[in-house]
Amino acid sequence: MPFSRLLLCPELELAFKALGYARPFPVQEQTIPPILAGQDLVVQAQTGSGKTVAFLAPLLHLLATDGAGRMPGNPPRVLVLVPTRELATQVRDRATELVKYLSITLKIRMAFGGVSVNPQMLALRGGADMVIATPGRLLDLARKNALSLASLKHLVIDEADKMLELGFSGEMNEILRLLPAQRQTLMFSATMNTAVQEIINLFLKAPQHIHVEAGPDLVVAIAEKAYLVPQEHKGPFLRELLARETWPQVLVFVASGRRADNVVRKLGNSGVRALSLHGDKSMSARTDALEQFRSGSLRVLVATDLMSRGIDVSGLACVINYDLPRSPRDYVHRIGRTGRAGASGIALSLVGPDEETHLALIEKKAGRAFIKERVNP
Repeated sequence: MPFSRLLLCPELELAFKALGYARPFPVQEQTIPPILAGQDLVVQAQTGSGKTVAFLAPLLHLLATDGAGRMPGNPPRVLVLVPTRELATQVRDRATELVKYLSITLKIRMAFGGVSVNPQMLALRGGADMVIATPGRLLDLARKNALSLASLKHLVIDEADKMLELGFSGEMNEILRLLPAQRQTLMFSATMNTAVQEIINLFLKAPQHIHVEAGPDLVVAIAEKAYLVPQEHKGPFLRELLARETWPQVLVFVASGRRADNVVRKLGNSGVRALSLHGDKSMSARTDALEQFRSGSLRVLVATDLMSRGIDVSGLACVINYDLPRSPRDYVHRIGRTGRAGASGIALSLVGPDEETHLALIEKKAGRAFIKERVNP
């Protein structure tokens, strides 16, 4: 299907071409028409499937073509709720790429915790067409009367399952009381469970459910391999891989923040520059590490699962699971940082003897067996 059949404004079609999109991805084909029609949606789609553009494109179209929609003071008409600052930045960057092609100027603002609230209050003083926010900071701004949601027309709850995993259920209930009853609500989640269903029941009215299956082209885009290696030899083998392969950038996932810092220290001792990214780092350190990685000035980033959905680096060549994740679902989120939107990528797992049973479980849930190679020290 060509983008022209999605009935978006011509400027957005130009934006897609400039960004290298030859045609819409399945999640975009299935969600953009009902969003334009005003339907509430619950969308389940795997990471890297193109869902951010799937909700941004039609909402930006609606903002750009709704000439009478702006109210005095320009209160936000679109709110995108996300679980982390990293994801907020990712969504903002995608929105910025799209709006620069529009003939109308739209104000996109971010709001997240971990930094002073004052600059964000100042940025909102002149209004905003779209606000991308984490739940806690959104409530802070509302309590300070720096932000009103009374004129909101469209709400997006992105990564709903991650939002609940991070303990935002209480904040979500508070936010619900601030929203106008008449609005469109779009919820995106990689997985569905009882807690997510409760959010659906609270926020959405007779939603259309869309489940976008992982197409064969997306599955084969990531080459998966497991190295069976003794636990104590993982560090030397990781350094060997980094020296042997010519990957421009590598994202390494580990089990804990302490583990991340330890891996970074040992890589540094061997002359390999790396930075860590985890919840125990300061917000400024997290931002700096992610910006260096996104810009290409940092080759190796070592992260925990907390960051597995907030890292979006165009053309990331390789993801390495230094430690296997706790669940098959987390494995999917990790490897989804490479091979995004159908691009090719490599996912390697370093599997100790005590992790081989867990690897078999991941293979069973994934429905495929990985290539395996035993590494002898």
